[in-house]
Amino acid sequence: ICMIAYVTAVKMPTLHRHEEEKFFVDAEGRKEPVPSIHDPSTKELSVVVPSYNEEDRLPLMMDEALDYLEKRQKRDPSFTYEVIVVDDGSKDQTTKVAMKYCKKYGSDKVRVLSLVKNRGKGGAVRMGVFSSRGEKILMADADGATKFADIEKVEEGLKNLQPWPNQMAISCGSRAHLEKDSIAKRSYFRTLLMYGFHFLVWFLCVKEIRDTQCGFKLLTREAALQTFSTLHIERWAFDVELLYIAQRLGIPIAEVAVNWTEIEGSKLVPFWSWLQMGRDLLFIRLRYMTGAWQLETRKCN
Repeated sequence: ICMIAYVTAVKMPTLHRHEEEKFFVDAEGRKEPVPSIHDPSTKELSVVVPSYNEEDRLPLMMDEALDYLEKRQKRDPSFTYEVIVVDDGSKDQTTKVAMKYCKKYGSDKVRVLSLVKNRGKGGAVRMGVFSSRGEKILMADADGATKFADIEKVEEGLKNLQPWPNQMAISCGSRAHLEKDSIAKRSYFRTLLMYGFHFLVWFLCVKEIRDTQCGFKLLTREAALQTFSTLHIERWAFDVELLYIAQRLGIPIAEVAVNWTEIEGSKLVPFWSWLQMGRDLLFIRLRYMTGAWQLETRKCN
């Protein structure tokens, strides 16, 4: 298995942008070049929202997020933000729905990055992160399952990690405190899959974080740059590799309980997605262990 993992490994992650992905369309319909995470930050917060066929669920999340962000900016005019919706090669009207918010709030606050083809959630988040201007970068799912106001909890978790080594720290939203309630609503089969996945995460990759899969994570700009430029996994298990990389780099990580509600329309196919994630977890550990994957920061082209 070690030999297969080593031989089949793509040595470095693909950090290439298609020509069309080097621009976003502003509120007036003009093409503007995307910024780079290698540039100095010009916003306090960037919110990256990976979206694949989310025309139905995205409005609820965007309404809640922008309502919170606008109210926070009115309370504190020095607070600046941007929301980056990354359309991950959707086949529906996700880009069109997101552009309505761009036109309403302006392209300085809401930007839509449309990927030429589907990369997977991890790949979509990475493209959004690499196009961000924020001093802090929040990953937030398009389904709005986590209450957006809970960003204050993860911000507090990040603050409590100070002083940040090399300006790097990560604060993860967590649903671990809700596990007993969720088990009561799940089938035995799904519960078994969940426990099996949690065991593999703990045994192979990440021991400190109970819930690696909550899509509500806040990173400092430097932590985002270092982790996402090394990331290889682009689909469901990318969160685990992200935290595994962070642990290997000595980046401090906080885990903070957040409010979470299961929203219908999940893209996760219970058995096959868990099987794919289990395979990815094993390969994450073996490929870093054998040196097939290296911790090396690279630029996105």
